[in-house]
Amino acid sequence: MTVDIPAGFRALPDSSGFVAANGPLYLRHEPAATAGGKPLVLIGFRVEPRHANPMGNCHGGMLATFCDMLLPLSVHRLSPEVGLRFLPTINLQLDYLAPAPGGAWVQGECEVLRVTRTLVFAQGLVTADGTPAVRCSGIFKIGPPFKPAGELIG
Repeated sequence: MTVDIPAGFRALPDSSGFVAANGPLYLRHEPAATAGGKPLVLIGFRVEPRHANPMGNCHGGMLATFCDMLLPLSVHRLSPEVGLRFLPTINLQLDYLAPAPGGAWVQGECEVLRVTRTLVFAQGLVTADGTPAVRCSGIFKIGPPFKPAGELIG
């Protein structure tokens, strides 16, 4: 199946396990120098039939999974002090705002609110074809460094 992806996005490298079963995810990353002084990190996916609930909309569990990947993957790119450290989820909160219909392009953007010695606090907004669909926030434990599979940080 060919999936139409917006310009500027590229597939994150293949991974294994849970993320591989729910992806692929796509990344658009523009460093501060090219994004007008503030880095831009967007992560997205196209809602496929395998992501849908019986009503043909993206299942809430898939949107929760996406948020749980959006926030730490974005933090890796936005926070030099965190870098490539494992970020296990301590808390994830979601507010579902609108459905993400089948075929919609779902994308999210993250804001790092605070980084302490041991924790990261972040929030994000997920849209479906431009309509706000999920507001999320999370707390993540700063874990050990890891080596990415492929080009995770790109």
